[in-house]
Amino acid sequence: MTPRPSHPRRLGLTGSIGAGKSTVAGLLRARGLTVLDADAVAREVTHDPAVLAEIGAAFPGVVRGGVLDRAALAGVAFADPARLAVLNAITHPRVRQRMLALEQAAAARGEGWIVQDVPLLFEGGLEAQMDAVLVVDAPLALRLSRVTARSGLSAEEVLARDARQMPADEKRKRATFVLDNSGDLAELERQVDAALRTLGIQPSAFSPQQEESPSNR
Repeated sequence: MTPRPSHPRRLGLTGSIGAGKSTVAGLLRARGLTVLDADAVAREVTHDPAVLAEIGAAFPGVVRGGVLDRAALAGVAFADPARLAVLNAITHPRVRQRMLALEQAAAARGEGWIVQDVPLLFEGGLEAQMDAVLVVDAPLALRLSRVTARSGLSAEEVLARDARQMPADEKRKRATFVLDNSGDLAELERQVDAALRTLGIQPSAFSPQQEESPSNR
């Protein structure tokens, strides 16, 4: 008997800010795929008192009464690459450990594929660990309008965050499949289904797997 693989095959999901990655994650869940959301896992691990203590020591004032002020932390960490590297050194090993545990649970359920929803997949050097990568993209002006409308961030703040990511054109070059989210939802669904068919993934009837995170970001 052929031994069961230690983990399911990995379908990476990424995209620039405002491209619609969370919408695609929801479509994949609706097709029965388990989606592991790296951002949600990162939020989960910061509830650990030991992690909070490390963050509080490295970033004085961002933990108050045992609660992390995420906006304050983002304001400090994202303003300085060196400070962001400090934060990543605290959180990333825990995130990887938790993602691996969730993968192993999916393997135990007999799932052949899982989706890893990772905003900085390419920037983190994770593409080599994926069996295929979906990149969600849309024109910059459209992405900008989406984010400013939903987040309260200024256009300048959104552009600054976008500039810290790998350029969208480079992500498209590295993708297995590019999903163009400049049209309507029906068109996006057609692209998702085409990518899954090409990969040999047979979507199940609507029966979402265990939700690991919210899909609307």
